[in-house]
Amino acid sequence: MIVLDTHAWVWWVGLRRKLSRPALRAIERAATIGISAISVLEIAELAERKRMELDSPTRAWVRAALSHQQVELLPLSAEVAVDAAQLHFAADPFDRIIYATARAEDAQLVTRDERLHAFDPERAVW
Repeated sequence: MIVLDTHAWVWWVGLRRKLSRPALRAIERAATIGISAISVLEIAELAERKRMELDSPTRAWVRAALSHQQVELLPLSAEVAVDAAQLHFAADPFDRIIYATARAEDAQLVTRDERLHAFDPERAVW
C-alpha cells in the first residue's frame, strides 16, 4: 500500500503531469492506494472555499475518485488521531493525520510537502 497526500490524490486523478516521476512510479507499483478520510474533508473544504476547482460537483468528484479499483479509503481511527496530535512537525492537522495514517499502515506517503520530507525522508516519496 501507498498513501497519497491530498494534493497527490487530486493530481493522480486528474493532473498526473503534476506528479513527479518517482511519485507516479511509486503509485503505479502499489497494489493498493490508500486515501485518508481526512483528505475527503480537505478537498470538500477547499472546493467550498473556492480554493480548489474540481471538474465536477464535490460529492460526485469524491465518489468517482474513490471508485478506482486500487483505492482504499482509510478511516480516521483513534490510534491515528492520537498519533497525529502528538506530532509536532506541522501545525496543519490535515498533514499530521495523513502522515499518521501512512505510519499506521506502515506505508510510504506520496507528497511534495517539504516539511514531511524533512521530518521522515524514508517514508515520504516525491
